[in-house]
Amino acid sequence: MYQLFNEVSRFFIEPFMELAAQNEGMPLAGAFFLGLVGAVAPCQMTGNIGAMTIYGNQTFKDKVPWGHVTYFMLGKVLVFSLLGLAVWIFGKEIQGMLSSWFPYLRKAIGPMLIGIGLFMTGFFSMKWTFSLGNRFIPTIRNSKLGSFLLGVSVTLAFCPTMFVLFFMTLMPMVLTTSYGAALPTVFAIGTSVPLLFFLFLFTWFGIDKKVLMKKGRKIGGRIQKVAGALLLLIGILDTMTYWL
Repeated sequence: MYQLFNEVSRFFIEPFMELAAQNEGMPLAGAFFLGLVGAVAPCQMTGNIGAMTIYGNQTFKDKVPWGHVTYFMLGKVLVFSLLGLAVWIFGKEIQGMLSSWFPYLRKAIGPMLIGIGLFMTGFFSMKWTFSLGNRFIPTIRNSKLGSFLLGVSVTLAFCPTMFVLFFMTLMPMVLTTSYGAALPTVFAIGTSVPLLFFLFLFTWFGIDKKVLMKKGRKIGGRIQKVAGALLLLIGILDTMTYWL
């Protein structure tokens, strides 16, 4: 199964690797194209597909949830930036320490997607809230914190391809460039481009919001179940890939 993910990933990666190599002398452009390569790495591909499914489903129901998308991207930017800053400050010694955690974090993505898929298909519901004084913490389903944490968890799911791209390819640029601390942020933005492109297609081609509002509840409920089933399938395949 992992071999299948690698073959699909390699098909998309090769053109962007050429672009990254051509822009090796321009660190900002090189970091961005490396981010594009990272977006189709096996570990990031499943996470990005999951995010596309979740936010695409919300788009069909109402409108593009740019607030949630922004927080999802901020989660990715924060993790990549902190990792890059740590390497920039402490050097190569930290790479070995961090690498020991990534396999466990990567394994958590599949079960997480399965849980989200079961929730979206209606297998269980989470309608409760926690009270704190007179304020209520919104449910994870509608909270921007949930989107932020999804971005964080997807980013921490390093696979060998992503490890090589980030630590072996990007980090030498970070350590040898005066503004190297900014490169991981550019890299993170590059990894989010497929999601932004996918949502852009919705706003550019597609959706008559007035008609959608009339039938949105009914259509949205069906789409949510389909999206949940897709996430469930992705989660099962991902779990089989990294657990078996």
